[in-house]
Amino acid sequence: MQADAVFRTLAAIHARAPLVHNITNLVVTNTTANALLAIGASPAMVEASDEVEPFARVSDALVINLGTLTSPQAAAIKLAVAAAVSAGKPWVLDPVGVGAIPYRTGIAHQLLDRQPTAIRGNASEILALAGETGAGRGVDSGADAKAALASARALAERSGAAVAITGATDYVTDGKRVVTISNGHPMMTRVTGLGCTATAVLGACVAVETDALVAAAHALTIIGVAGEIAAKRARGPGSLQMEILDALYALNEETLTRRARLATQDSE
Repeated sequence: MQADAVFRTLAAIHARAPLVHNITNLVVTNTTANALLAIGASPAMVEASDEVEPFARVSDALVINLGTLTSPQAAAIKLAVAAAVSAGKPWVLDPVGVGAIPYRTGIAHQLLDRQPTAIRGNASEILALAGETGAGRGVDSGADAKAALASARALAERSGAAVAITGATDYVTDGKRVVTISNGHPMMTRVTGLGCTATAVLGACVAVETDALVAAAHALTIIGVAGEIAAKRARGPGSLQMEILDALYALNEETLTRRARLATQDSE
């Protein structure tokens, strides 16, 4: 896993401007759309049941986020995922709050059968999605990312997805390979929606990179490096959010290659 390859993925996003269809939560819609624009992707926030099927077919990737799930949105999500899968388009699942609320947990498990390309969540969400007992409170994780790695590997093997666990250190696995990403800043946990932003960036990455594990590792590196740069400029969480958008927009090859801290672990 080479640091300079992260910029090649970002450069491909700049060159292709992939259309990323997001069915996401109302807390983060503006933030994730702006983050996608900042890295050169084209965001669309389309979730009406009458529109999602044709839109998912023409998009380059679909991002599903369960953060503020409603029954109408759940119905639209199922339609969009089915259309994306039938059209051969990559799609990403963010199982926000899974394990804390039975309704969304059931929806997430139904979506697993539709072969997501990648899954991103915190440790408790990944544990719950894998069928383990998590320790989350809503969107908060009560488990360490490394503690969820074995469950993430099993989940990856069962679903066929690359599974990303975000935390102080991020882990990505496809069931065989494991990549660690050590970028980011503690202040990022004080801004709502930055995990969701990482998922949206992952949507752009899977649109241009066919290896889902590589795409997920690169997405987490991109948002982590941007967070580090932003934290140096920010006065607190409010300005951090603004600074992250500026940092994403300004990322270049030298910065990513110098700052990226990602490594491949042994297969055992």
